[in-house]
Amino acid sequence: MTVKFKIEVPKIPTRLESANFHDVYYEEDPFLSNCTIENARLDHEEIDQLVLSKIVFKNVSFIGSSFPRIDMTDVVFENCDLSNANFTEGIIHRVTFKECKLMGVNFSEANLGNVSFIESLANMSDFVEARLKQVKFNQTSLQNANYSDCRLVKVNFDQCDLNEVEFTQTNLKGIDISSCTFTRINVAIENLYGCEVSQEQAIGFASLLGLKVKE
Repeated sequence: MTVKFKIEVPKIPTRLESANFHDVYYEEDPFLSNCTIENARLDHEEIDQLVLSKIVFKNVSFIGSSFPRIDMTDVVFENCDLSNANFTEGIIHRVTFKECKLMGVNFSEANLGNVSFIESLANMSDFVEARLKQVKFNQTSLQNANYSDCRLVKVNFDQCDLNEVEFTQTNLKGIDISSCTFTRINVAIENLYGCEVSQEQAIGFASLLGLKVKE
């Protein structure tokens, strides 16, 4: 049975001052908080152990930027382009990605908690060895995404495109993919135990057992 849960949304102050992202370079430690950043191009930035708190990014491009070991809490990305961004080993808590491009984004070995991906494009995204707890993917394209050796706890995929997603060595018990679309996903039959699927999907998975379903 699928576990029902709620996501804690980012705690954003009512009033935020506009800021310049490059202010982080003037701090002894790269830290930015309590601000909004809009209509900016921040492509190919490189900062290790960046700390972001209580920030709203709107219409911001982070294409190819590298922020390994990032610490993000209470952050909203709206209509942003984070294609090929690097968040490896990051700590990402109470963060929302809404109508964003996340093509090829790298979350490998990251910890994600209370994170929402809403109406976004995240094809070829990388979650290898990541830990996801209370994470929702809603109407998001995840074609060819990689969730190998990933720990999923209270994770929901709602109306997502999961075609060719890799779930190698990842347990899908308690995960609901019944509203999602895919022609093929890569998962071992033993890791499907307890996964909630639609009737049509169940027929497709039957082939993994070598069964032939008569119409």
